[in-house]
Amino acid sequence: MNQQSASLGGIMNSFKWTIVLSLIALGILGNYHFADQSLMLRVAGLCITAVLALFIALQTEKGKRFWRFALDARNELRKVVWPSRQETVQTTVMVLGVVAIIGLILWGVDIILLRAIAWLTGYGAS
Repeated sequence: MNQQSASLGGIMNSFKWTIVLSLIALGILGNYHFADQSLMLRVAGLCITAVLALFIALQTEKGKRFWRFALDARNELRKVVWPSRQETVQTTVMVLGVVAIIGLILWGVDIILLRAIAWLTGYGAS
């Protein structure tokens, strides 16, 4: 009996996803079909269709898992200690300084290598 209910649940999930995809397709096709209508009506129709599709999608097993994941992610984001503005500015200045120094070092190495190759090959010698 348990296997039969699991099979029925899988069929219902597939049916719900079919409805979701049909609603999305209906929204897209309806937007093109009613292109001569006002933009406000088309946006309202798309919003209603999207909310309905989202509601049905959240009723599936994958939808419920996604919703739990989204809630858990939000809770984890609340635990993050974000840097202050001063820390952010200081870190940005340090990164820009290091990038400038490394850029100058690479530029110097490039000039040295360019002159060494020019000396070895005889090109560019004045």
